[in-house]
Amino acid sequence: MGTTEQEHINEAFATNWISTVGPQISAFEEKLQNYCGVDHAAVLASGTSAIHLALRMLDIGPGDDVICQSFTFAGTVNPVLYQGATPIFIDSEPQTWNMDANALEEALKHFNTSRPQHLPKAIIPVHLYGMPFDVHAIHSIASKYNIPVIEDAAEALGSTFDGRPCGSFGDMAVLSFNGNKIITTSGGGALLSNNEEYIDQAKFLATQARDDAPHYEHTTYGYNYRMGNINAAIGLGQMAVLEDRVTRRRQIWQTYYDEFKGVFEFQLAEELLPTHRKESSAGDSPFRGTGGSQGNNSNLRTHELINLCTNRWLSAILTDSFETRESIRQHLESANIESRPLWKPMHLQPVFTGAQYFGSTVAEDMFNRGLCLPSGSGMSDEDLERVIKEIKKIV
Repeated sequence: MGTTEQEHINEAFATNWISTVGPQISAFEEKLQNYCGVDHAAVLASGTSAIHLALRMLDIGPGDDVICQSFTFAGTVNPVLYQGATPIFIDSEPQTWNMDANALEEALKHFNTSRPQHLPKAIIPVHLYGMPFDVHAIHSIASKYNIPVIEDAAEALGSTFDGRPCGSFGDMAVLSFNGNKIITTSGGGALLSNNEEYIDQAKFLATQARDDAPHYEHTTYGYNYRMGNINAAIGLGQMAVLEDRVTRRRQIWQTYYDEFKGVFEFQLAEELLPTHRKESSAGDSPFRGTGGSQGNNSNLRTHELINLCTNRWLSAILTDSFETRESIRQHLESANIESRPLWKPMHLQPVFTGAQYFGSTVAEDMFNRGLCLPSGSGMSDEDLERVIKEIKKIV
């Protein structure tokens, strides 16, 4: 916790706002809107519930397909199943570990050829471990095929792409405030959008879809997805220390990088992304959900360097082999230091056996060789030195 959370909680108790309505909820939503540069926000029970509501906003259901990044946490993909839709998985590219634009293009060309009247209904790219995905490339392809983007920024609050905050690029965007995120409400998430209708409808569905009537009237089904006012009060206090958290996480990552840059591979260490970016004519926007035109200008600037700033939510390394990764992990465990393999790709999960997958083996290779190291904002310099010392005993 930071410094002012208890003050906000005390205020909520003193004024008796302790349910899923209250001034702290509205204040937290306004803070998120201002920080991320979007017009509307709904704070919810989790990031997963936010993705679920986003899919409802797009009327996705049985028989529909949704393009998903394979290299991610299950919470990105499970809501697709809640809606009875089918996830189509895309490999990662090695610079950012995020959705590979070439594999995405391959998948959409395949669907456009085989069933042009039944293209996927949404694309869900992820800013993995706080590293922004290639927004220009992914959104250019999405615009070309007129497919909405649900931006999974669950791990990326405090990160920016080309000077703009993550969470501001999709038709809708998702944040998470789970206990392991850069700020927390002890659980919770948010749905962001510049589309007021999406957010109003999401809030309605998140409160059991109760109609405006003196009795309980329901013309559709909803969910118990609204964030509680006490949780929002915690979030208000956490927002006050967000930039400090980002600074500390970046310091931790930089220390690991300086100690091991000749030993391990790191996720886009330079924070500069070479990209193929479309020229935008006056009035055009390369992003979805920004109010700009979705024009398809075909002039390309090659290998333009795009500035990224990641919150370094997790410090992760790629070793030279599965065996090396496991020797480090097991040694750290014996020293009472927790580490964890990178996400196991969704297309390799038993629950998604037989799912369509486009790409090569980048995500699989990263899972086999990658390890998340201790990265918490409250980690002391002494603990950081101890982790580094123990890793050096192995490598």
